[in-house]
Amino acid sequence: MNEAILFDSLRHGLWIAVITSSPILAVALVAGVTVGLFQALTSIQEMTLTFVPKLMAIVVVFWLSMGFMTQTLVSFFQDQLIPLIIGG
Repeated sequence: MNEAILFDSLRHGLWIAVITSSPILAVALVAGVTVGLFQALTSIQEMTLTFVPKLMAIVVVFWLSMGFMTQTLVSFFQDQLIPLIIGG
């Protein structure tokens, strides 16, 4: 295997990781900022108030984007990695 092919596959795999994780990370950021702003405005410092809404938002977004993530990963494996493993 050529080094250029290895580095290109690694770069493509890292890009796929960024693409598949970005919806969850974006929702976690928005939920965290929203809950933090709510806590700052109301002076409520309850630890479960930060954890539960963020967890629920992450679970909902993961459930909604699971098909996209699976399809992206499967196509990456079928188009990029399996031909490299076979030697094609």
